[in-house]
Amino acid sequence: MENVMSLEGPVLKVKDELMLLIPLADGGSQLVECSRGISEVQGEFLKIVIPEWLAGMLRIEEGDLVCVHNTGGRFHINATSPRPVH
Repeated sequence: MENVMSLEGPVLKVKDELMLLIPLADGGSQLVECSRGISEVQGEFLKIVIPEWLAGMLRIEEGDLVCVHNTGGRFHINATSPRPVH
């Protein structure tokens, strides 16, 4: 049986970069392995920078809620309420 970790949180904007800061203590530690190459551990958080092209595909902006999970052993980001296509 697969051990799936799923968390929801806001997209942050720091120095013109969209990012997720996932608390390691709240389950982010279970996402480290499947997010290698796109993340870095920064203090008590797993930091994931979201490139502009990906934010566009996911239809997310600063302050939007996203769900992250490790279904199938891979890292996934889904917008909780994607913005409408213009």
